[in-house]
Amino acid sequence: MIIVTGATGRLGRQIVGKLLESVPAETIGVSVREPGKAAAFAGRGVRVRAGDFTEPSTLDHAFEGADQVLLISAAIRGPRAAEASRAAVDAAVRAGASRVLYTSHQAASPDSLFDPGRQHAAIEKHLAEQNVAYTALRHGFYTSTFEHYVPAALRSGEFRLPADGPVSWTAHADLVEADVAALTKPGLFDGVSPPLTAPGLLDFADVASILSELTGRTITRVVVDDEEWKATVIAQGMPDAAAEFTLGMFRAARAGQFAVTHPALEDLLGRPATSARAVLEEILPGG
Repeated sequence: MIIVTGATGRLGRQIVGKLLESVPAETIGVSVREPGKAAAFAGRGVRVRAGDFTEPSTLDHAFEGADQVLLISAAIRGPRAAEASRAAVDAAVRAGASRVLYTSHQAASPDSLFDPGRQHAAIEKHLAEQNVAYTALRHGFYTSTFEHYVPAALRSGEFRLPADGPVSWTAHADLVEADVAALTKPGLFDGVSPPLTAPGLLDFADVASILSELTGRTITRVVVDDEEWKATVIAQGMPDAAAEFTLGMFRAARAGQFAVTHPALEDLLGRPATSARAVLEEILPGG
């Protein structure tokens, strides 16, 4: 049985939907914090069980009978993220899974300036220490991040953000295909995968130019001092910890830590990866 965690989230929901196109429903199980939200999958014959990375005792039942477990990294900030994901790895091993897969990040590194990069590196290390086959799927930076910044830029005509750098923006849908391939094709991406990224590198100045072309309006990139930006967003209601977390993304980007591309994703897809421009077109009103 293939167990997918976080199956009611943005990534997990799409992965299970794609899996259902290629394997029987009765061979899929999902581990979710709120089983009621996975009722649609249960109605299609998928096994739905409650499981929470932060309550490891729930995972033994959720992972029962697992052959493969795909651990979608916990949506938690800071060291607790690694602690929760580490507990999930241990539960998958206890359940007897022959292979554990984990959604990591292309910038996974103990030295990353982006907190998730450090947490992903810790989990990759923990996976390598287990006596089980594993795959760390190093996802490119999600294009869904644009959704946090584009609406404000459209309202004001400006991207008022800290200094950044080039990022290999990659669409969820493409990574879903890669993750499902890893689950259904034995031997694909053993160990740590290559960076699973789209081929292009864009910074927010590039994004502003694309939006200007798409909307026929001038969208300007304005670089704001880190502390000025932080003070502004905190005054607007963002918690201090969240602001500092977000600044880590900009610091890592301008240090070149997201300026990584690799052909592995397009090779697997057998087609060009979804472009950032295409994603921006979808985000725009009426897209």
